[in-house]
Amino acid sequence: MGREAEVSTVERALEALYTDDERALDTAASLLAADPAADAELARRGEEFVRRAWERGWQPADVVRLARRELPEERVRLLGALIVSETAGYERLPARWAGQIAELDTRPWKADRFSYATAVLELYRLLVRLPSLDPVGPVPGDALLPPPAAGEPRMLTRVRALLAKAEATGYPEEAEALTAKAQELMARHSLDEAALAAGAPAGETPGAVRIGVDAPYEQAKAILLDAVATANHCRAVWNEAYGFSTVIGFEADLEPVELLYTSLLVQGTSAMTRAEAEQRAGGRKRTKSFRQSFLLAYANRLGARLSSTSRRVAAETPTLLPALASREVAVTSRTDELFPETRTTRVRAMWDEAGWTHGTTAANAAGLGPDRPAVHQRRP
Repeated sequence: MGREAEVSTVERALEALYTDDERALDTAASLLAADPAADAELARRGEEFVRRAWERGWQPADVVRLARRELPEERVRLLGALIVSETAGYERLPARWAGQIAELDTRPWKADRFSYATAVLELYRLLVRLPSLDPVGPVPGDALLPPPAAGEPRMLTRVRALLAKAEATGYPEEAEALTAKAQELMARHSLDEAALAAGAPAGETPGAVRIGVDAPYEQAKAILLDAVATANHCRAVWNEAYGFSTVIGFEADLEPVELLYTSLLVQGTSAMTRAEAEQRAGGRKRTKSFRQSFLLAYANRLGARLSSTSRRVAAETPTLLPALASREVAVTSRTDELFPETRTTRVRAMWDEAGWTHGTTAANAAGLGPDRPAVHQRRP
């Protein structure tokens, strides 16, 4: 009888998740606050909602990213704890999930029972309303889950070290040289992978990974990610509504793309901060248009520089160009399968000539002209 009463309390309370009536949510929170025996069942239902999110194509970082945009900080901490609890029951997790889970904020949050129940219900309401996303990999417990990789490829370790130095140096010329070397290593590794694939039976197909593209200036950041992806034989499709881009490519290229994008964003933000300091010293106030124009120019010019490096490396081994082209066709085909309806969006940005000039200088690239860049975006 006790178990039935607990379930009954939770079931009645969870009815409030499917309405927009805040009074219903208050009533549900009161029910839960008055029945401590229902806590275990409430937690179990939360894990069930998390599992449904995985089945709808979401990954831990995706859910947390959305929760940060929609809910107060303590709700995000509750979500982190819930994800850790739900995923602890699996023998193995998909690749990249361990890193996402390690970054979760799971610090406990103390509150009175009514406030705590309200927070839980608001979190559950977000979870049950998550739409389905195009899947980019297996879910925990999937029978087809590949075995874990044994260590990190040597190339990726070298790229990581180069980019860490580029982020740490205070000399722009040194940062440029280190970043260029990292891109060259990535380009050569991609060629090596194409050569191996050309001599092996068909089997590997392109995969996908989601990378956060957060506000502010998310359009410029999406363009930067697209530039990095394109230069490394991948494709990027931006989902503005949920704050991420899906990058499609072969496994050997996906993690280097994420690593390089993250580093270039750090370097670009640092360069923008220095440029703003110069502007303030000259009597000009910081402006949103300056920052946005800076990042747009930075992304635009970097895309040309990265692609030029990839073309130069590929030209050194012309016999591999057909294999590389075949892999790019496979990536394009996979992108079309995942996203049959995309649109190219012109950037709607406030223009600032000084910001564009400083951003171009920061990217240290050859001239590309003043055209505004575009980004491929998933249709809503």
